Amino acid sequence: MKKKLSGSICNVNINSTFNNILITLSNLKGDVLAWASAGQKGFKGAKKNTPYAASKTAQDIVEKGKKMGIKKINIIVKGTGYGRDSAIRTLSNLNVILIKDITPIPHNGCRPPKKRRI
Repeated sequence: MKKKLSGSICNVNINSTFNNILITLSNLKGDVLAWASAGQKGFKGAKKNTPYAASKTAQDIVEKGKKMGIKKINIIVKGTGYGRDSAIRTLSNLNVILIKDITPIPHNGCRPPKKRRI
């Protein structure tokens, strides 16, 4: 753990995929203060992408943040996994200022295949 941050605002990045969930706690400059993943918490295989695993992972980040003295957070969510909502609900134990979704959305899709020549 790094030094105590008294009442500062930090970012919490949630990267939720279909295989795992990664939650990173960083300051506003982008320096990582703490991180947790469902695999690190002991979940294996298909259990890593469940809402229960996401809430346990987020609870770990909340505890680490409270030890550092963090009071306010910005939540940045990326991905389409199942644990997004439960992780956000668990992180609401800290004072949430902003929730931002930066999931990439394709605007025109893939290029269609060439026309078949017979």
